Amino acid sequence: SDSILEAQNLRFFFFLLKGSQLLKVKSSSWRKERFYKLQEDCKTIWQESKKLSFSTMSGHKTEGMEKYAKDVPEYRCFSIIFKDQRKNLDLIASSEDDANHWIAGLGKIIAHSNSMNQKQKLQQYPLPYKVVNHRQRSDKNKDNKMSLKELKDFLKEVNIEVDDYHAKKIFQHCDKSKTEALEDDEIEEFYKILTERKEIDSIFQRYSDPEGFMSCQNLVRFLYEMQQEEDAVVAAPALIQKYEPNERGRLKTLDGFLMYLLSDEGNIFNPSHRKVYQDMTQPLSHYLVSSSHNTYLMEDQITGPSSTEAYIRALTKGCRCVELDCWDGPNSEPVIYHGYTLTSKILFSDVIKAIKNYAFKTSPYPVIISLENHCSVDQQKVMAQHMTTILQDMLLVAPVDGNKSQFPSPEQLKGKILVKGKKLSREEDPVNGNNNLEAEDVSDEDEAAEIEDESVKTKVEQKGKVSKRSNHCDTLKLAKELSDTVVYCKSVHFEGFDDPSHPRAFYEMSSFSESKALKLAQESGTSFIHHNIRHLSRIYPAGWRTDSSNYSPVDLWNVGCQIVALNFQTAGTEMDVYQGRFQDNGFSGYVLKPEFLRDEQTKFNPKSITEGTWGTKKKLLLKIISGQQLPKVNKSKNSIVDPKVTIEIHGVQQDNNKKQTKVIENNGFNPNWNEEFTFDIEIPALALVRFVVEDFDMSTKNDFIGQYTLPFTSLKQGYRHIHLLTKNGDPYSSSTLFVYINIQDCD
Repeated sequence: SDSILEAQNLRFFFFLLKGSQLLKVKSSSWRKERFYKLQEDCKTIWQESKKLSFSTMSGHKTEGMEKYAKDVPEYRCFSIIFKDQRKNLDLIASSEDDANHWIAGLGKIIAHSNSMNQKQKLQQYPLPYKVVNHRQRSDKNKDNKMSLKELKDFLKEVNIEVDDYHAKKIFQHCDKSKTEALEDDEIEEFYKILTERKEIDSIFQRYSDPEGFMSCQNLVRFLYEMQQEEDAVVAAPALIQKYEPNERGRLKTLDGFLMYLLSDEGNIFNPSHRKVYQDMTQPLSHYLVSSSHNTYLMEDQITGPSSTEAYIRALTKGCRCVELDCWDGPNSEPVIYHGYTLTSKILFSDVIKAIKNYAFKTSPYPVIISLENHCSVDQQKVMAQHMTTILQDMLLVAPVDGNKSQFPSPEQLKGKILVKGKKLSREEDPVNGNNNLEAEDVSDEDEAAEIEDESVKTKVEQKGKVSKRSNHCDTLKLAKELSDTVVYCKSVHFEGFDDPSHPRAFYEMSSFSESKALKLAQESGTSFIHHNIRHLSRIYPAGWRTDSSNYSPVDLWNVGCQIVALNFQTAGTEMDVYQGRFQDNGFSGYVLKPEFLRDEQTKFNPKSITEGTWGTKKKLLLKIISGQQLPKVNKSKNSIVDPKVTIEIHGVQQDNNKKQTKVIENNGFNPNWNEEFTFDIEIPALALVRFVVEDFDMSTKNDFIGQYTLPFTSLKQGYRHIHLLTKNGDPYSSSTLFVYINIQDCD
């Protein structure tokens, strides 16, 4: 049976390598034939002259297929989903067999890639695919040999420039056959010289025995002394078994040691934090919640497209609070778009379907639907009907058993979708039970939403591009059916912090513009913290950010604001920090606030740090050692990056800091810095560390190369690799920094 399965897998594999003609779908009238095949790296699909990274979905499940391919049987349709900002690739195969081959083949390759350990990944090919690909491009005469000129072209391709003398010296050393051309083993030898890691070799030699092996005992010593691993005695034999399984309980080669350092165990991010490890049984208000603003938008807020794809992307990035800007649509079907603008419209029902399908694929913890309701009563009823019929048991419509004076926990709300919106003020109280059901006039979802709408409206009026309103008036009646879907997240105007003698109901929450929230944080930090222990606060970008730019979330997290909403569609420092924060706790979208932001007796104020139980102050000692295979940012053949690294601390005001390395000229392949930095961290629980690599340019702004951000409390000590991320937050295949981390208590 195993051989039959293997034969089937090979059949799929060779089908994909061979490729086939597929119809690419962009609209109901745009369908064009394109040729697609799998690249030899088994990670990339080739579309004529383009490369595309992938995951797949069959049938009519994407927005494009739903709209434009209903006339084609589902069994011939499939879509390729991208993790970055590109739109889905919707495709129609010529037959059911072809579609099945593509879906099954790609599925097996994705599953295999996800299940491979570090050693398998490193040993899959004698040379990394990127290098093979560059070498093939440099081999102009296609003789599978490499002349000195081709070698120099190759070095430029992989982002390193060497003088002619050095290039010739490497070439002559490798040219054992003395044929003036490198081939096969000689090219392998050349690559080994090129990728030599002297900095790792010296560490290995320090802990190896006279025979050149690293024994289990010496590996324990390395893990304990340098890596600060408390369970070194248990970890060492497992690491040897994983990376040198046939070497009698010792690391024989530098390769095995390098595999360990490049693996998850050698990562700067604490691997135990990749799982949910925090207490998930505390009230919902005790957690920071990954939250998106204008979730429906793919680009800017004036003319950009709206799409269900934007919801799918946000949810798969761990987002737990999504925004739906709802307006009356044709045929009594509510639509979602940015009011008063020329952004495209999508059906409310399609968004709810997307939320149902993707809400819990990344995290099992609750999703909050934040409704900005501009609809008439009739279409509000349709909204309520769609949510109840589509979401069914997922939709929370009644209080969870337990304490009636505070929120249930994320654990109690697993698999549930909560609605945030207005609730009829004299309707049944979700906790205390008052049955007067008289409806009354209520304003839009929030005063904050109105201010934002007016700002956007003014902006587009100035451009002469105003979209007509749809049955919107200054005040709206609220349908009881929609009101009934709101249980724990009742939107109310902010009337100031609670009067202790007349506390507000815990489930009443307010939204704040970034400027209003920052003013409260600046002037009343401790009061804001106390408010956020019991109540949820939602913060959103200022209305003038029509380009979908973002603000820093850090100052608002520092006062315990939970739902700090950013434009997920916009890359940049703010989104890097955001994703870094929510990388913690298993990428669940919920991070438990530090104890001093949950303590009802707390006197903590991030703007004025006094002595208190905020955690031990730390000193971060950081050495930036080297970089590996940094990507080109300028695609011209002769362009080589001049990389420099900036280390940023984001936290309370006293901790905010930035330091940078020198610039390494003309080497993005294996730059060496060997520079040390020291940072004092006053409040470790609130600090994040961001590593940014840029291509230095004296005359213009530096070009972004890659970055990695993580909470200070997730840092692992010792010699670690940082696996860099692209501008959109996706991992590079092989671009890393090698660093040394040491954390000490301050005196």
